[in-house]
Amino acid sequence: MTFTKVNNKVVRVDLNQSGPIVARRGAMLFYTGAVHFTPHQLPGSGGMPGGLGGIASMAGRMMQGEHEATMVAQGNGVVHYGFRGLETHIVDMSGGGELRVEASRLLAHTSGLQSAVVQASAAPASAGGGGGLLGALRGAATGMVTGTGMFTTQLSGYGAAVLLAHGGVIELQVGGPAPVFVDPQSFVAALGPVRTDLKSTMSWRNAGRTGGESMQLECTGQGIVYVQASEEKL
Repeated sequence: MTFTKVNNKVVRVDLNQSGPIVARRGAMLFYTGAVHFTPHQLPGSGGMPGGLGGIASMAGRMMQGEHEATMVAQGNGVVHYGFRGLETHIVDMSGGGELRVEASRLLAHTSGLQSAVVQASAAPASAGGGGGLLGALRGAATGMVTGTGMFTTQLSGYGAAVLLAHGGVIELQVGGPAPVFVDPQSFVAALGPVRTDLKSTMSWRNAGRTGGESMQLECTGQGIVYVQASEEKL
């Protein structure tokens, strides 16, 4: 494993073994050795649907608000990362795959993982996710209702990533006979071809009586969904 947990809130990485590491700005706690840091380029919009004209242009402008500034650590040394005392969770992607995670919940990842900004509700192609205008509007609606934003970060390839969460992370297997429903505020990330669709249980009969449980993310496909033990935003 590239990253090693020091405790529940701090991870360390040996750059001699991992190569360059991309982490959110302000997450470096301390390091030993000859290490230098440089700004990391904003991930591209590889997941944007084509042919949307003005919507795609607007989406590109909005990306800046859906991305955390990051720094690349390079050199020979050991770096320790943590952020605001939040719990950390290491995702092993040494076998390859795709991880979709909110930018605010991503602490660090190996530079070998390719990053892009994609629609929040878009699933990997192998999960049958929709696209086009309808997909973009669905992503916008999901982001407004859940407060997670219109876009999310997608990491693909081989490597490792570190997630941030309030109260720790629970791994939920998706792919059984029944879908998994997750509170949108507790959703952290999804690994593999997992599709997330916003569902509502509210109707005129129960309006005003559902509390904060009227909206859920229905998770289908094959993979793992990471859920934090809290509804608190990062």
